[in-house]
Amino acid sequence: MESVKKHFFGDMGVMLGRSMRHIFRSMDTIITVCITPIAMMLLFVYVLGGAIQTGTGNYVNYLLPGILLIAIASGISYTAYRLFADMKSGIFERFHSMPITRSAALWGHVLTSLVSNAISVVVIILAALIMGFRSSAGVLSWLAVAGILTLFTLALTWVAAIAGLSAKSVDGAGAFSYPLIFLPFISSAFVPADSMPPLVRTFAENQPVTSIVDAIRALFAGQPVGSDIWIALAWCLGILIVAYIFAMRAYKRKSGQ
Repeated sequence: MESVKKHFFGDMGVMLGRSMRHIFRSMDTIITVCITPIAMMLLFVYVLGGAIQTGTGNYVNYLLPGILLIAIASGISYTAYRLFADMKSGIFERFHSMPITRSAALWGHVLTSLVSNAISVVVIILAALIMGFRSSAGVLSWLAVAGILTLFTLALTWVAAIAGLSAKSVDGAGAFSYPLIFLPFISSAFVPADSMPPLVRTFAENQPVTSIVDAIRALFAGQPVGSDIWIALAWCLGILIVAYIFAMRAYKRKSGQ
């Protein structure tokens, strides 16, 4: 069993290295993922922020958690694209003909998504700091934020894997991310949910982004998170488990296992 685990992790490391080399040879992927959220942050803070009432003194502090989720939702679309490209190129069949763990190739894409999105998140937080973002969070709160964002990224990455493995075209592989990018707009990411009309407010208060954003915002501010963090974790873990099951089924079907 131990040798099997070592073999799996070794193969997964090789596949991660392969995918990361593609990322670093074409940094426009990370740059593209960062530019749109940063542009949105600039727009909302310096153009629209004065007209938005959030009850906070610094709108960028209120806005940042939602911007981070939008960046992640945008970034995982590239995972779907890369998976689709690999499936169409036949590279997976070549990998499967080699003495490597079959799922290692898929896990390589998943871990690459975690690393590339982490880089994007760091870049956006640095931009927010330049724009005036300040946090009174301690080390544990920052670690909690990192944990939530990691779970959120992992959950959406497995959703992206389903799209990449099941799509019939390049456009289809990436199109699934558009609703995910739009979802933060109907949440407490930009304005408090209680300022919305009743029907929209009900949806906003009961969708995953609101609890995740509220938990991260409270952690950044060094305030009690209440039940938001547990609801956020439950959403992330629930989506992760369901998406993982369906992604592995799609992968086994495509690879003929």
